[in-house]
Amino acid sequence: MADTKTDPTIKDFEAAIAELEGIVKKLEEGDLALEKSLELYERGVQLSRFCHSRLEEAERRIEIVNERGELKPAPASLRLPDDEDET
Repeated sequence: MADTKTDPTIKDFEAAIAELEGIVKKLEEGDLALEKSLELYERGVQLSRFCHSRLEEAERRIEIVNERGELKPAPASLRLPDDEDET
């Protein structure tokens, strides 16, 4: 399977979500041949991983503005385990 970060067929998060929703709808209908179902499932996994990766990147970029207008890092609950070394 291609690396989702360099896959040219995935434009952006919103397009990936829209395509993934379409795939889920087709699979739920259950009218597809087995091979086509597997193909769509594999694409869905690829899109899901892409979206998950983008959401993790967004979480790392979140910053909160305090009352004085100063930026501070996102709370620890929003950080990934590997981000703890950066504090």
